[in-house]
Amino acid sequence: MKRKLVAAIGIAGMMFSIAACGGDNGDDGGKAKGGKDGYAGQTLTVWVMDGSAPDQWQKDVAAAFEAKTKAKVKFEVQQWNGIQQKLTTALSEENPPDVLEVGNTQTPAYAKTGGLADLADLKSSIGTDWTESMNESAVFDGKQYAAPWYVVNRVVVYNKKIWADAGIKSTPKTRDEFYADLKKIGEKTDAEPIYLPGQNWYHFVGLVIGEGGELVKKDGDKYVSNLADPKVAAAMETYKKFQALSKAPKDKDEATPQQGEVFAKGKVGAFIGMGWEAGVAIKANPKIEKEIGYFTIPGAAAGKPEGVFLGGSNLAVAAGSKKQDLAKEFLKIALNDQYEGELAKLGGIIPNKDALLTNLKGNAAAEAAAPAAGGGGTTPLIPEWAAVENPPNPIKTYMTAVLNGKSPADAAKQVEGDVNKRLAQKQ
Repeated sequence: MKRKLVAAIGIAGMMFSIAACGGDNGDDGGKAKGGKDGYAGQTLTVWVMDGSAPDQWQKDVAAAFEAKTKAKVKFEVQQWNGIQQKLTTALSEENPPDVLEVGNTQTPAYAKTGGLADLADLKSSIGTDWTESMNESAVFDGKQYAAPWYVVNRVVVYNKKIWADAGIKSTPKTRDEFYADLKKIGEKTDAEPIYLPGQNWYHFVGLVIGEGGELVKKDGDKYVSNLADPKVAAAMETYKKFQALSKAPKDKDEATPQQGEVFAKGKVGAFIGMGWEAGVAIKANPKIEKEIGYFTIPGAAAGKPEGVFLGGSNLAVAAGSKKQDLAKEFLKIALNDQYEGELAKLGGIIPNKDALLTNLKGNAAAEAAAPAAGGGGTTPLIPEWAAVENPPNPIKTYMTAVLNGKSPADAAKQVEGDVNKRLAQKQ
């Protein structure tokens, strides 16, 4: 999943300087493996994606890595466009990058092909308290093929002035309260209560996760569509209820047009999106910055946030790397409390363990996102899923069909043949 973290969060003015959380620094107190001179003379190649690893974080991790191992690290920043093919090719070559950032939902596909090293020993040594919802994407067929690095998820971005004009004095704590507040905005102001296009499908995935549903199911030795499941239907009915309060098109997603730009006009009470999307609004209309607020998407019951899609990245070691031990030494440093905490502070992302959430203090968007992360999830963590997301995405087609009047059951029948065909494609 493509992300624009650091740059856009900077636009929104949401990065604050606070002390990194202390704790285990991953150093066992002795020299790293590799002889009395450590790994002197060696260079580890690490691929990170554009926007994921702030320059200061790279500098600090490289210094700590060199001090511990006597080896150097070479960070190579990759672009999201075309990365899947580039990674596939690199992992099949004789000299792949040693450590690589992999999108969380893409990890199973690379693990299935044998491109990633087994990191069970790393999990047992430094990952016993990794957040379970994040670590799920790093496991394939019961084996640990990566380490969770970070995630981001959606929040409610709202216009504080419009909410105040409607007489609303606090943010909602339940889904029903959220709906009631939006209706009040529609009744007492001239603003559109919520901008929710019909195909904001990652939010829909979050609602499915909140219902405990799955988009696919196993049928013998293959996966097939599960859109007809009542839990998926319930999620879609929730989406439809809120979308009815919006003037947004039913056949477009949140990027067509950019919902941050719509919000920037000051006539929308709220939208559901990533924190960086507030930066899009501020860039379009700097005056709106003082009116922007954030809160966790409320769930059915108070104290239990709505389900959210966790978009993020894992760190993995290439199975073909000739520097496996050195690569693991790098991960022990990059993922320790100091540098994982620093990444959270600088990037405004959700770190891989609850104990590090204090690093988000002062970052309003990240603080709003954090409570939902523990109960979040992803699209199906199977290699076959990637083909389903290719345009035209049948999940989007399903959503628009329901919003235009079809029952969830009929809409599921409309697209399940396409979904099943895509799931059956050879990997």
